[in-house]
Parts: sequence; structure tokens; C-alpha cells
Amino acid sequence: MTTPDYATYIAGLPRVLAGSAAVFRDAGGRVLLVEPNYREGWALPGGTIESGDGETPRQGAWRETLEEIGLDVRIGRLLAVDWVRGAGRPPIVAYLYDGGVLSEDDLKAIRLQEDELLSWRLVPREDLGGLLPPALHGRVLAALDVLGDGSGTAELVDGVRVDR
Repeated sequence: MTTPDYATYIAGLPRVLAGSAAVFRDAGGRVLLVEPNYREGWALPGGTIESGDGETPRQGAWRETLEEIGLDVRIGRLLAVDWVRGAGRPPIVAYLYDGGVLSEDDLKAIRLQEDELLSWRLVPREDLGGLLPPALHGRVLAALDVLGDGSGTAELVDGVRVDR
């Protein structure tokens, strides 16, 4: 019996997609959401990590923030990691970072990426569930909880915490 070469072994491994985003808040604690033009519902500034370029999840969150809302800001600590199982697609590992609190000047400086986004808005925690898909809603709530209690990174599966 022969063993496959390393390249063949790697090519046969399961595929996993990766994405990253940032949670931005205003001084009142409302969360910044963006409205994509390519699907229903709302999202956070973020997207697919460009691993072919060697991009890290943190770099991806920064790049997507710059591209989507025009803000060149420091991306803070990792708040949540979510394993999102896929139906008809590979699973996604979603990284969620602290984008920080945006000042009034930051909010005025937002410039949407017009080929992907229709609008943005600030949303109180209690209204997020009516706008976000379930897994993203759970991820954002876990991130807000981590920010509120100063604990470490939340581990989730399909938006549900599994680290408690």
C-alpha cells in the first residue's frame, strides 16, 4: 500500500470558509448594522477572509470595515468565534472583533460601499433579533455580553454559546 503525497492529502481535506466582522457601537450602546443589496436582512461590516493573500481574520475585519463603511479604525480584541454549519456549503468559522465606540465624527464619516450596501443604522440590543439572521444575532449578543462583563472570547456553534 502506498501513501498519498502531501499535496494529495491536503487536497482531500474538508473545506472550511472563514469570515470576520467587527461590532461597532455608538456612545449609547447601539450597534452599527449595514444593509447589503445582495440578500435580505442586515449584517455587520465584514466578510470573507482573503486567505489566498495570507490575510488574517483581524486584517480581514479591518479591510472589510475600510471597504464597506470607509473607516480606517483599529480593530480591537476578539470577542467571539462561531462555527456555522452549512447546508449545501462548507462550514464557516466566523470571527467577531470589537470595533469600538464610534464618535459622532466617525458616524458622519461613514461612506458606504455602494456596490454592496444600501444603508446603515444604529440599533439597540433589544431590536437586533428582528433584523439579523439567527446565528449572527446570537454571535452579536455573545459579543456584547463579553464586552459588558469583561470576560474572554465567546465560543459558539450556529450562534449558540457552547463555552458556558
